[in-house]
Amino acid sequence: MITAREALERLREGNRRFVAGVRHIDLLINQTRLSDLVSGQEPFAIILGCSDSRVPVEIIFDQGLGDLFVIRIAGNIVASSQIGSIEFAAVRFGTPLVVVLGHSYCGAVQATLEELMRPMKNQSRNLRSIVDRIRPSVEPLLETDIRFNPEALLQQSIWANIRVSANHLRYGSEVLEELIEKEKLLVVCAEYCLETGIVDFFDGIPEAE
Repeated sequence: MITAREALERLREGNRRFVAGVRHIDLLINQTRLSDLVSGQEPFAIILGCSDSRVPVEIIFDQGLGDLFVIRIAGNIVASSQIGSIEFAAVRFGTPLVVVLGHSYCGAVQATLEELMRPMKNQSRNLRSIVDRIRPSVEPLLETDIRFNPEALLQQSIWANIRVSANHLRYGSEVLEELIEKEKLLVVCAEYCLETGIVDFFDGIPEAE
């Protein structure tokens, strides 16, 4: 298995290909990997991303079958099932990198801001469960002057939500904490820009050697 640093660079390279509109030649003939993957998998990165249809993880990172272990949920929030899935991949496959991937103009974050400013009486409890996970990330921002700038408020809220999810993984699981402590796992944050297709990695990025 590659290192977390190598896995991160592999994602960066794949995203650069995606932005340039060039696919990796190996992925174009990936059907030959089908039989190899029947017996097992070795994903080099775990991605916790948003369910938004505009952010298809394997495509924006230009990766193929068996490369990524992907968990998608509205607002890239963290609950027990997401933690369990990440623990499973990190322990079972030795995957060294977790990326919490948010994106610009996230609808789930926007819905949370709207709910906090104009509460809905008839919101379903299932949707509310998503809003309640995002709420702690954005409430502090509504107590600052940034609340008067809707565009900046949404952007800052998206970043805050990504960071909170990442920290929930870093400090909310004994299994993941132990792997991180032993330097067998790295958790980083990232945001996908809908306009440009560029993924910006931040928070938790290892220093250059």
